[in-house]
Amino acid sequence: MDIKKKIEELAEKIKNDSDLREGFLKEPIPTLEKLLGVDLPEEQLKQLAEGLKAKINLDKAGDFIGGLLGKK
Repeated sequence: MDIKKKIEELAEKIKNDSDLREGFLKEPIPTLEKLLGVDLPEEQLKQLAEGLKAKINLDKAGDFIGGLLGKK
């Protein structure tokens, strides 16, 4: 599994679906298990969840800065 690619895909899904985003923020591990459709060890899911949180936060920051600069 290409983790970086998977993080990008999942981040897009989570950002574009308010119910999914809410579920991820409340319970990231069960939400990831549901999205992935595979049973991974808890430690791998935690790492993936942290990567997704970082990606989503970076994207939000980029959108905010782009909005400030009029580039959105």
